[in-house]
Amino acid sequence: MAIKANHVDGKEKGKVMLYALSTCIWCRKTKMFLNELGVAYDFVDVDLLDSEDQDKAVEIIKKFNPTGGFPTMIIDDKDGIRGFDEEKIREVLG
Repeated sequence: MAIKANHVDGKEKGKVMLYALSTCIWCRKTKMFLNELGVAYDFVDVDLLDSEDQDKAVEIIKKFNPTGGFPTMIIDDKDGIRGFDEEKIREVLG
């Protein structure tokens, strides 16, 4: 079963999935930046999931970000952006 994500409406730029922590300043900055860009995206605050879904999320994150840090953004299930990298986010999502 898939992890339940929250959706934010905006311009479609592919499938954008953000794994974040509710308490992380860089995660909040990433969400704010995506909102500024007006991009549609889904996000999960991993620390608010039950332990089983947390384990699933970490497993997914580690495929794109072996260190497992937050935030981790996955685009179209193939590209990952680790941390709050405004330049790379702008480059990938325009």
